[in-house]
Parts: sequence; structure tokens; C-alpha cells
Amino acid sequence: MPENISFANLFLGRIGGCIGEISSLLLLIGGLYLIARRVISPLIPLSYLGTVALITFFLPKIESAVAWEFMLVELLTGGLFLAAFFMATDYVTSPSNPKGRVVYGVGCGVLTVFIRYYGGYPEGVSFAVLIMNLFVWYLDRYAKPVRFGGESRGKK
Repeated sequence: MPENISFANLFLGRIGGCIGEISSLLLLIGGLYLIARRVISPLIPLSYLGTVALITFFLPKIESAVAWEFMLVELLTGGLFLAAFFMATDYVTSPSNPKGRVVYGVGCGVLTVFIRYYGGYPEGVSFAVLIMNLFVWYLDRYAKPVRFGGESRGKK
């Protein structure tokens, strides 16, 4: 990371970037407000951000980088907070059950890191959310909870 950019500047949005995605602090406040008002479930943002954090910590793209610094740079740059709190949690395109929401968030996180590491496009957030939107129907169908008194799918 260049010397003129600090983690505080990344977190506060004192860097260049696309409108609406540079201030991680304001996006975090907005996301926490939506969670506190119960507008969105915390499962998708937590699983999304947690997956990106775990993968980038244990498998940094730059081998000479300090793991936690690389992880913070990956979390605080780009549209990750915007996607985790505002794009991936859209009612129409996100799963309706808790297990599906966790799988959806983990899938978004894995795809985001994969596209950032190996794709020709530097920001994989929007593509990851769009690709995982294709699987929402399957997540809703196969991850739905069993009704009380009903049989599970495995038992006959």
C-alpha cells in the first residue's frame, strides 16, 4: 500500500473512487441502521464480509504482504460494503430463509475474491452478486426449513 494512503483514509473515504462506495464508515453506519430497524437481515452482510475477510487473510494475493493489512485493504477498497449492505440484501433478489441467506453471502464472498484475484476486472463485487442471484431460486427451494410436524427431505 502506498505511504500516502492509510487505513484511516480508506475507512473514512479520503481517497479517490466511485461515488457511493469510498466511505466505508458511512456505508457501515447505513447498514447497521438498516439492521437495527430490521429492514435487512444481518446474515447476508456478515457472511459476505466474513468470507472475504477469511479468504483474503489466509490466502493473500501478494505473498509478501502482511496478512491482516492485505485483508483490511481488500475489505475497505472497492464496493464491498456497498454490495454487502445494500445490493446483496435486496428483497427481490436475495433468499428468503436463513440458511439460504448464509449460503448466498458465502457464495458472494467467494466469487468476489475469485474475480478480484483471477478476473480481468479489478472489482468483482457486482458480478458476484449478479451470479449469485442466479442461484437464489435453488437456495430458496433446497434450503427451506422443514415445517413443524413435516418430514425432512432425507427421511422416507
